[in-house]
Amino acid sequence: MAGNISGPSGSKGANILLNHDFSSGLTSWHLNSCTGYVISSKSGTQGGIPMDLDANYAVITDRKECWQGLEQDITNKISIGSTYTVSACVGVSGVSQGSSDVLATLKLEHHDSATRYLFIGRTSVNNDSWEKLEGTFSLSTMPDRVIIYLEGPAPGVDLLIRSVVINCSTPNDNTTSTGCVSAGDDNIIVNPQFDDGLKNWSGRSCKIMLHDSMNDGKIVPKSGKFFASATERTQSWNGIQQEITGRVQRKLAYEVTALVRIFGNNVSTADVRATLWVQTPDLREQYIGIANVQATDKDWITMQGKFLLNGSPSKVVLYLEGPPPGTDILLNNLVLKHAAKTPPSTPPDVKNVAFGVNIIENSNLADSTNGWFPLGNCTLSVKTGSPHIIPPMARDSLGPHELLSGRYILVTNRMQTWMGPAQTITDKVKLFVTYQVSAWVRIGSAGSSGPQNVNVALGVDNQWVNGGQTQVSDDMWHEIGGSFRIEKQPSKVMVYVQGPASGVDLMVAGLQIFPVDRHTRFRYLKIQTDKIRKRDVILKFSGLDSGSYANTSVKVIQTHNDFPIGTCISRTNIDNEDFVNFIVKHFNWAVFGNELKWYWTEPQQGNFNYKDADDMLSLCQKHKIQTRGHCIFWEVDETVQQWIKSLNKNDLMTAVQNRLNGLLTRYKGKFSHYDVNNEMLHGSFYQDRLGKDIRANMFKTASQLDPSATLFVNDYHVEDGCDTRSCPDKYIHHILDLQEQGAPVGGIGIQGHIDCPIGPIVSSSLDKLGILGLPIWFTELDVSSVNEYVRADDLEVMLREAMAHPTVEGLMLWGFWELFMSRDHSHLVNAEGDINEAGKRFLALKQEWLSHSRGHVDEQGQYNFRGFHGTYNVQVVTPSKKISKTFVLDKGDSPLVVSIDL
Repeated sequence: MAGNISGPSGSKGANILLNHDFSSGLTSWHLNSCTGYVISSKSGTQGGIPMDLDANYAVITDRKECWQGLEQDITNKISIGSTYTVSACVGVSGVSQGSSDVLATLKLEHHDSATRYLFIGRTSVNNDSWEKLEGTFSLSTMPDRVIIYLEGPAPGVDLLIRSVVINCSTPNDNTTSTGCVSAGDDNIIVNPQFDDGLKNWSGRSCKIMLHDSMNDGKIVPKSGKFFASATERTQSWNGIQQEITGRVQRKLAYEVTALVRIFGNNVSTADVRATLWVQTPDLREQYIGIANVQATDKDWITMQGKFLLNGSPSKVVLYLEGPPPGTDILLNNLVLKHAAKTPPSTPPDVKNVAFGVNIIENSNLADSTNGWFPLGNCTLSVKTGSPHIIPPMARDSLGPHELLSGRYILVTNRMQTWMGPAQTITDKVKLFVTYQVSAWVRIGSAGSSGPQNVNVALGVDNQWVNGGQTQVSDDMWHEIGGSFRIEKQPSKVMVYVQGPASGVDLMVAGLQIFPVDRHTRFRYLKIQTDKIRKRDVILKFSGLDSGSYANTSVKVIQTHNDFPIGTCISRTNIDNEDFVNFIVKHFNWAVFGNELKWYWTEPQQGNFNYKDADDMLSLCQKHKIQTRGHCIFWEVDETVQQWIKSLNKNDLMTAVQNRLNGLLTRYKGKFSHYDVNNEMLHGSFYQDRLGKDIRANMFKTASQLDPSATLFVNDYHVEDGCDTRSCPDKYIHHILDLQEQGAPVGGIGIQGHIDCPIGPIVSSSLDKLGILGLPIWFTELDVSSVNEYVRADDLEVMLREAMAHPTVEGLMLWGFWELFMSRDHSHLVNAEGDINEAGKRFLALKQEWLSHSRGHVDEQGQYNFRGFHGTYNVQVVTPSKKISKTFVLDKGDSPLVVSIDL
């Protein structure tokens, strides 16, 4: 039969698939994480679809994801340069309403790089009919493995396949037929420079026009002969668009580059954004921000960004939006290509870095104020009477060190907050080196005007960089601790101390800026980690003759460390099976980035969306991943939806109560933690409108509705010394204030969006917060550096400090996959699935925190070891038998005794 014909690779006309009509059941086919069976022609109908008497068809069922379906390996059946035509007869069963899309996709596996996916074709199918799915493909290079598979319908919908035929239509012809997705570097946008007028372009609820010039010839194209305008815009989301359905593939990274400007409505600058609108087969809508730029009416400007589709969309539209209504968006050209892979980083050169050596000249002021200059018209003089000891956070980094001189700089005649002592350090700082900042500071008596912020700042080519700050409200000396790093070659770097109000004298003593060798501290942290995260174990054997002890081997393998290490996920992420596999393998907790927030679950009053959170929770429960609920409320004004802002006090109170009842009743017992009211140190929307009691009442009501959940406060810049609003002392006062009002605060959340972390500064913050006796979690940890090795070091600092501190009981990464992070240059896995140096460091630490041991039973019939808390498997081999046993090592002060009967 035709399905068994397999002619030579590239031979024209022959079907290259085996068992193409399922006459031999599912032989030669593979089910992609689902189940299936073949219905013979004698079985009549399925899902209301009439069958020909002589035709079999496959039913693919138990589908939990859109990508699950039927596949066949065709690696040895195809050749480079040939064009292949695909034709399949497909149907669906179980569609509740409307139609469902079925897709044909090519999976291209490479041993040395990420798997790629090539879209072939799509068709829309109703419950009661068969449809033909057609497409073509051609490969310019040969992967290690090529698999054709059919996918697409929403989860729960059965996929029906009557036959699949692949013919070689143009043997060894290197051209790809029109409509075939290119895996190369071709521009995916059709008519990108408007040489064919406005063909393939349309307005997104506005008008578009073609121009060769505008504004009396003052606006002309920067490239090519034409440009387009999106005009008569009445909404900020109106703009110019092009549908790119079927031209982009899932799990591939794409880069968008556009030349844009604005015109009209007396607007000289405005934000222009490139956005992707995606509709999934189950009619879910997604908006993906790709790029934004501050465009002007003076010149063309380049906008650039990347995106990646996790799932298989039924429709994709790329459009420009952003400026206020009445302002035209001008587009000169737009390029959409498969993004080139970012070259891997090289380790920074630190050979000649003098770790621990202060780069500030004349820091001890032995030579008066030489090396210093006043920033502004203030006056510098040297006085005595400052502390001789090094500030504690610097002492923890430097170790034994000579005392300070006791001299300080007195700054008087300060007429602006930025006035203070300064030095130029351009030639002393090295790229990609992390510097710790340390000083004693004090203010004069004129500071009675209230608390004053004091800040060590850096001017890096006129950009302000925060080197640490503190708040001073008395006449005592206060420690400033902070850090910075420079990752782009500057022309000028200046350090200065500033902050207090005009007229307030400033005193600065012992300013030190020194490069930190973070790896030196790691040795200390490993010892601390072993003390608090491990426990002694005694394996006690019985039923064995003492003469066999020496010949009995023991192998101990830790399969799971039970310390909570989790990640942030989004709804779109779980459509990507590679992403899901990474989560399941490497994390035991998860938190939803946006999908539980009020603006997501109720964007308009009474219009609820819990489906995204339900889907994500279902995935976590399936894989036994515990979840944090983030967040019930968010106190920062900009994050509150407009309909809530429009409510009066009584209606707002009702809405708050409804939110608590609706969310915590629906998910009772399902989220282990809740961040009750996010970032209360940085916002006060609800408190300003409903009074101080509202915050404690939120905690009380949440506890009543779900007593099993631990209720957290959660805020940022707590641990890094760079924000006086959320320093540890302020956080402690805030928590105590809530507790005094009866709020059942059960945990302290430190978000951990940190730059160039310094271990002793982080540890000092944890020490201070530890006096409250509450568990501390890093809830949103991410670090950022363009260099992957430096990013890896930053991450290792934070992970090791967390593991080595007894108050920390868990940590959550705020994502790990490129293009799905809130900060640039913070990912551990590149967009198409390659693990970078930061990711490799993370996985290496995870391995380090698993305990393995092997040896022999001692003369007491025991085997002793010390291991991390978690799950273990013991394999025992005696002269006559093999035995395996699993046990859990919980926290405890005394050794755990595990009895094993041999």
